[in-house]
Amino acid sequence: MGAEAVELLSRRHGSGRLRPMKGQRSSVEEVRIGDTRVALAVPSTYMNESGNALVPLVRRFGVADPERIVIVHDELDLAPGAIQVKLGGGLAGHNGLRSIEAHLHTNGFSRVRIGIGKPGGEGADHVLARPSRREREVLEGARELAADTVEAIATLGIAAAMNRFNAKPAPA
Repeated sequence: MGAEAVELLSRRHGSGRLRPMKGQRSSVEEVRIGDTRVALAVPSTYMNESGNALVPLVRRFGVADPERIVIVHDELDLAPGAIQVKLGGGLAGHNGLRSIEAHLHTNGFSRVRIGIGKPGGEGADHVLARPSRREREVLEGARELAADTVEAIATLGIAAAMNRFNAKPAPA
């Protein structure tokens, strides 16, 4: 889901074609979102080796503040289609985030979490399974919302994006 949201951002703000970049372990496109220069990237590594792809990007683009790194990823602990913005904190057993933390030596990066729901069986099987038609419709909406969320982070900042996208509906 994270890669799909990043690809959508590439279509919205760039050429729509992320390309392998020499010396990187990712397909990358530099775009502008508002006044902010953004490097969109989809790792070419296995998910549980995401840190190996991120570190060369951090060096290439001179990112000193880990809060400026936004990881867009699926999340078992959120209902299907739910979006949550998070800065730092626990990894909820996500091996890709664990790899990123190990390589950056911090968990202080920003995240856009896309809910895929908790399965009845093994989590890895659920993540790798093809979603049903109904689940796909829900996830397509979430992909759009995740891209909107990244745009808000780039233009308004992480705190404003958290306030906007993490808001809980008022009780009826």
